[in-house]
Amino acid sequence: MNAKSDVQLPAVSVIMPVLNEERHLRQAVRAILAQEYAGEMEVVIAIGPSTDRTDEIAAELVAEDPRVHTVPNPTGRTPAALNAAIKASRHPVVVRVDGHGMLSPNYIATAVRLLEETGAQNVGGIMHAEGENDWEHAVAAAMTSKVGVGNAAFHTGGQAAAAETVYLGVFRREALERQGGYNEEFIRAQDWELNFRIREAGGLIWFSPELRVSYRPRPSVKALAKQYKDYGRWRHVVARYHEGSINLRYLAPPAAVCAIAAGVVVGAALTPWGFVIPAGYLAAIVAGSVPAGKGLPLKARLQIPVALATMHMSWGWGFLTSPRSLARKVIASRRPAVVGAEA
Repeated sequence: MNAKSDVQLPAVSVIMPVLNEERHLRQAVRAILAQEYAGEMEVVIAIGPSTDRTDEIAAELVAEDPRVHTVPNPTGRTPAALNAAIKASRHPVVVRVDGHGMLSPNYIATAVRLLEETGAQNVGGIMHAEGENDWEHAVAAAMTSKVGVGNAAFHTGGQAAAAETVYLGVFRREALERQGGYNEEFIRAQDWELNFRIREAGGLIWFSPELRVSYRPRPSVKALAKQYKDYGRWRHVVARYHEGSINLRYLAPPAAVCAIAAGVVVGAALTPWGFVIPAGYLAAIVAGSVPAGKGLPLKARLQIPVALATMHMSWGWGFLTSPRSLARKVIASRRPAVVGAEA
């Protein structure tokens, strides 16, 4: 890249919502600061009320590099953190990164190029799940398998194309400000909901496999179950808030929960044939875990069906039990949260 093109590169603001991220925060920020990008860059970390060493690590990062800043997020909620970081940032391109996400070395440079080439309002790529132990390897395999997540390109890969949503995202600031930022009532699914509004306003969301973020899965069955229950719960809120935003892929987990529950009830009360449904589901996820676990240690491969079942059942249960009051609360509170960057 020559000197002239370097000068023309837009400045970039990287925003990070963090809460209890002592395990990965330093590595995540280092991956940002080491980006192969010649334009100006800042990192704004929105810090929630953590109970670990996140605050201390963030303070060290600020002291070590003048490009890193922090802003408080007393609510601890992700969308509030994102809006606070957007408001405190100042550059025309806004890159969202989580505290447990590791950007590939040319992520920002590639994203900026794609924004220019496609005219998109938001571009994103692959959520590349990577584990650090047998359980996390199993979850990573489940999260990158079509048996686990269907045809979601940002999980499983695919061709560059227009998309409903993308993982994290690299935005034009004007798109965020036009939409009033993230809806702070969406504790989960705030990315999908924001991208839906951008698309409804005529903006393009673009997926590209050139963009890759390494993601660290939840470290236990309990944590994974809570994550996916929340996903299902809030995806149902999106469906109620934005009519016509649901598709068959999102209905598969709740349908599976209902079918398995019905099969167990029928099998226990009427005829053993009812158990065919849960048995068939179990056989399907065991069979699906075989190609998903290729190359993994035996202990990891054996845990993939557990990860798949946890994801499916938790997401489905969350979707089915999502209270209508959440959607009413979201509708009642909708207002712009981001009106522009601070001077």
